[in-house]
Amino acid sequence: MTARVREGWPDVAKGICIVLVVLWHVVTKHMIDMPGASGVTGFWATLNAQLLPLRMPLFFLVSGMFAGRAVTAIDGTSWRRRAARLAAMYVVWVLIQTLALALAPDFDTARAKDAGELLAQLTISPTNLWYLLALAAYLLVARLSRDVPTSVVLPVAFVVSAVAASGLLPDLGNLWQVVQNLFFFVAGLRLRGMIESLAAHASPLRMFMLAAAYACCAAVVGILGMRQWPGVWPLLSVTAVVFGVTACAVLDRRVEWLAGPLRWVGRRTLPIYVIHMIPLALIDGALRGASIRTSPLIEAVEPLLLTVLVIAICLAAHTVLVRCGLGVLFDPLLLSERLRRRHARAGRLPSR
Repeated sequence: MTARVREGWPDVAKGICIVLVVLWHVVTKHMIDMPGASGVTGFWATLNAQLLPLRMPLFFLVSGMFAGRAVTAIDGTSWRRRAARLAAMYVVWVLIQTLALALAPDFDTARAKDAGELLAQLTISPTNLWYLLALAAYLLVARLSRDVPTSVVLPVAFVVSAVAASGLLPDLGNLWQVVQNLFFFVAGLRLRGMIESLAAHASPLRMFMLAAAYACCAAVVGILGMRQWPGVWPLLSVTAVVFGVTACAVLDRRVEWLAGPLRWVGRRTLPIYVIHMIPLALIDGALRGASIRTSPLIEAVEPLLLTVLVIAICLAAHTVLVRCGLGVLFDPLLLSERLRRRHARAGRLPSR
């Protein structure tokens, strides 16, 4: 039997999304309040804001597409292991970030200052690592609702996302983002065939038409201040995601020089996601301490250069940690498996 060829565009999508995540943090946590920042930095901030409806919704859509087998399997071991791994990673990396970011006290990101804040971040007030917690929760929701018809699940998920996007939830860190993006994970899970068909029929003309539609819708929402109108943000994100899937499929088939590196990065998003805030914080502190004078040219290229540098540091750090036997940081469940194997071997040893 011929093995199914892995589609390339989902990895392109994940690569683009993780690059945009790092770029967003570079701009909003480093560039935006640098002394002497000009309108060029303002442009970067505005551009990043217009990509908000695309970045995480597309990320979760692709994640949902590949969760189907784990969610629907009769044996629930697979989804439980995935969810437990994600939740454990969230705990591990919140603790690591809390310690590491103490070295950069002026860096603008949430960090726990006492045990109470740490407990809140581990439960009801997610940090910048909220994607991990969200995926674990989505797997649970998807498993519990696996027998509910799609015609019921999707509208309910859309309403939940619309409520979160309308600002009606308590301001508890990134909790609203966890709730807001549920719809896109469920859509990826339940509508995989439609999404793959959309990608299969992608063309440059469709891509440019959808890009224009997305840009127009984003402009209208921004100009009229419709961001928190009920249902507007999820609908804008749907437009963005349809464009994103189409664009990624076109890039995957037609622009190999760009798609190749994006696919490569897209298969390594996890270490970039969990590590990137730490080197960014340290770089931010070093640049501020050096009192480097800014200029429009520096502001134009610095976000791109820093994004590439941070991603490279993350991937290098991941390689070093794994080679040093610390791969358990990226899959904490490996620790329990190692202990179980060790106990099993000890049980087979002859007694003296």
